[in-house]
Parts: sequence; structure tokens; C-alpha cells
Amino acid sequence: MRLIQYLDQNHLRVAVVESPDAVRPIAIDGGTYALARIAIDTGQPLTQVVEARLGEALTDYQQLIDEKRLLPPLTHPDPAHCLVTGTGLTHLGSADTRAAMHAKAQAAESELTDSMRMFKLGVEGGKPALGETGAQPEWFYKGDGSCVVPPEAALSVPAFAEDAGEEPELAGLYVIGDDGQPWRVGYAIGNEFSDHVTERFNYLWLAHSKLRACSFGPELLIGELPKHLEGTSRIVRSGEPLWEKPFLTGEANMAHSLANLEHHHFKYAGFRRPGDVHVHFFGTATLSFADGIQTQNGDRFEISLPEFGRPLRNPLRFEAGKATIEVKSL
Repeated sequence: MRLIQYLDQNHLRVAVVESPDAVRPIAIDGGTYALARIAIDTGQPLTQVVEARLGEALTDYQQLIDEKRLLPPLTHPDPAHCLVTGTGLTHLGSADTRAAMHAKAQAAESELTDSMRMFKLGVEGGKPALGETGAQPEWFYKGDGSCVVPPEAALSVPAFAEDAGEEPELAGLYVIGDDGQPWRVGYAIGNEFSDHVTERFNYLWLAHSKLRACSFGPELLIGELPKHLEGTSRIVRSGEPLWEKPFLTGEANMAHSLANLEHHHFKYAGFRRPGDVHVHFFGTATLSFADGIQTQNGDRFEISLPEFGRPLRNPLRFEAGKATIEVKSL
């Protein structure tokens, strides 16, 4: 089962994807978040909560896309209560890309880079046995829900940015129960979107490079995630493909298990605040930046995984004028 959220006369709506062309609205106020809270509070499977509220009429999916009415498939009523985070160096092959970026900033490299050491930890201990704790992954913060851009909407590039590059990833979507228990609602295609030039200068600037917009959706996949997923990441410029590359994800292509990544995120009590939404990106090994691509204003990212229905598409919009931020004293 896959869900989308969209605007209908400025009201939040949620629907089941019936086909590539049609969605079936669900009779509920509050969207996917409200459905998840009912499932948590009543102990019912989310699919059962959805099926009990399905409407009769169908809505044209393409029309929602054309009219830019799509929303991220899970949102919190208050964006400040949505936390957007991620983990890096999780995919087989991701360390080669990262190490190559960092090696360019080093006069000589006779030993493993810190990135390769981190990756090695994951390969050796990222998939622990049930009940055991595995290696801690790299972790980063992107922002609260205000940094999330809907599918089809523009990813804004701040004027101070050095780069604007896509990161095609899976995102886990979660709601925290009233008792502090994290519940996974499902998964979505994500574009984690980062500033790779800033990161390449010095990996200690990774935190700065991640404080950017991002997007996920348009569809939320409920249920088990396939172990092996093959997708395509593409950049379109002036209506023509500029760059395209396949990417692999799913646990079969990862150094860490999803359970290990989730454990090391939610082990912090501050990330188990009742009622909060979490969007957690699981990493990638495929970047256009690694192939020398420099994006421009108006370029469009397209990330697709067949199991997730429609692709995630976002154009780029570069902001003009660097503003000096002055802090005033009271």
C-alpha cells in the first residue's frame, strides 16, 4: 500500500494510490499523521486503519502533479515537531565517493581517511545479530519540518552555498507514541540534497553542508521494504537529460541494517519526544557531483524507484544576494 498527501481547496488530504493515474481519498482530517496516531492508539495495523476509511470516488493523480498540489506524504501540524536527520557512509561503495572527495584536499594519503575508517566500522559491525548493538554510524542533522520541500516544488539554494547536489536515498518516516515509543509509518524516496563543495573542503564542514532543503515522496510505502532496490537518479536541463545513473539501495546493498541505523538514532531520549515526526535519510553511494556535474538554476532532479510509484521531482532555484546576519543586543 502506498499513500500520498495533497491539497484540496487548501485542506490537507491523504489518499491511497490505486494506479499510476488515480488515487482514492481517505475520509479523515489530519492526513497521514492522524492515521498513524489512530493506529498507535488503537493497536491496529496502519493498513486496517486506512481501509476502514476509504472513500468511493477517485481523484486524478496527474492533475494533482500538474497543479503542484502534492505534499510530502507525512507531515506534522507544527513543522517544529518534525526532525529531519540522516546517516552517511551506509551504502557499499559510498566510502569510495567520499574518500575521493576528501583525498583531493590532502597533500598525501598513506593511511585510511576518517571516512574509510567509519565505513570499515559499518562493514564489520553494522549488521548485528538480533538483540545486539552494532557499530554507530555517521549521523547528521538537516533541520526541522520547515526545510522539507514538497514533491514538484523547487529546492532553494542559499546564496552562500558553494554547490547544490542531489542525494538519491531512502527515507524512513516515523511518529513517536505518547509513551515515547518510535513507530515506523513507512518509507519514501528522498532527495537529501547537500553542498558537496563545502564538504569536500574539509569533512568537518559536513554539518554545514547538510543544513539545506530536502524533499521526499511523493508516495509513502507501507509494509516491508525489499532487500534489494534499483533506481535511477537523473538531472534534466532545459528539457533534456544532462546526467543519469542507476543507484542501488535496500539492506542488501548497505553496510548497516536499517534496524541498526534506527537504534542509533532513537537511542537518544530527545528523539523520542511524544507526538513528534521524524524523517531519517539512510544514505547513498551515487552522486552527480562525483562525476563532475555542476548544477544550475532551473535544473530538475528526478529520482525513481519502481516499487515507490511516481518519481520524486524537484527543480532548483538559486537565491541571489548574500545577506550579512547581524545579531542585536537587547
